[in-house]
Amino acid sequence: MERRPLGRSGIEVSSLGLGTMTWTTDEAGLEDAAAQLQTFVEAGGTLVDTADVFGQGTAEAAIGQLIGKVVARSEIQIATKAGVRTDGSERKRDTSRGWLVRSLEHSLRRLGTDYIDLWLLHVHDPDTPLEETMGALDAAVTSGKVRYVGVSNHTGWQTARACAWQHAWPGRTPVVASEVEYSLLQRGIEREVLPACLAMELGVLAWSPLGRGVLTGKYRYGRPSDSRAASAQWARFAQTYLDERSAGIVEAVATAADGLGVSPLEVALAWVRDQPGVAGAIVGARNATQLRASLAAEQLFLPPEIRLALDDVSAPQVGYPESY
Repeated sequence: MERRPLGRSGIEVSSLGLGTMTWTTDEAGLEDAAAQLQTFVEAGGTLVDTADVFGQGTAEAAIGQLIGKVVARSEIQIATKAGVRTDGSERKRDTSRGWLVRSLEHSLRRLGTDYIDLWLLHVHDPDTPLEETMGALDAAVTSGKVRYVGVSNHTGWQTARACAWQHAWPGRTPVVASEVEYSLLQRGIEREVLPACLAMELGVLAWSPLGRGVLTGKYRYGRPSDSRAASAQWARFAQTYLDERSAGIVEAVATAADGLGVSPLEVALAWVRDQPGVAGAIVGARNATQLRASLAAEQLFLPPEIRLALDDVSAPQVGYPESY
């Protein structure tokens, strides 16, 4: 698998990352997770993406249980996130020094490691001064517990402000990555976030590059009983893109896939992976078989005419001042 620099930094990550949002530590879940991790590493993958809130910490704990059993710690790069509270507090976003320090210690314990390769602010917190938040990231790197830092789900101005703050004084830890939702069904980052990342030389990590599963084509003729859209837990997650506009884009992807003799999944994933600024696309799966289907996209490079056609059919609405 291709390795790419993560923005303007010394770390290189695999062009496809392994998402763990649905990983658990129960027996069946851990068995699937182990098979996925082994399949991913054998294919040359290195970046494993998680968050402290995934499964209330069970995703991080699952990774921790598999390190040393399925893969060596040195074989993977762990990216995790902090800044969202799930402890019953009325404050849902919290990037205060106290909360971040607490979150980091808990993540390290669950992951069973003494360092995190990439630590990301999961959300923007308007109630904490930027200097306090970024100071906590500096301290985490200085302590050796974190190697690199980034942001996630931040707007263009929030991203640029965080980067500029860190660049304003020598010795501050640079922001090297932005993890955001990006797919043929969600191209909103192209208005301001992606230009900010390109200007600041951040590596973009695209989460849900398959449009929350919709771009696989599984919903073209209904909602399979084993799909997320039919699940009480995940229905709202997929519902976002089960509309008329998305259906048209899915048909265009399916047409391109038929012409190339590949699956719609491979076309959609290859499109995101090779967009300007993208360092890696994060793919999730229920099992190793599903994951192998995503990994097959690594062999596909879209012809320019197909890429342009997909660009056209999925183009986001852009107006003033972006197009001024």
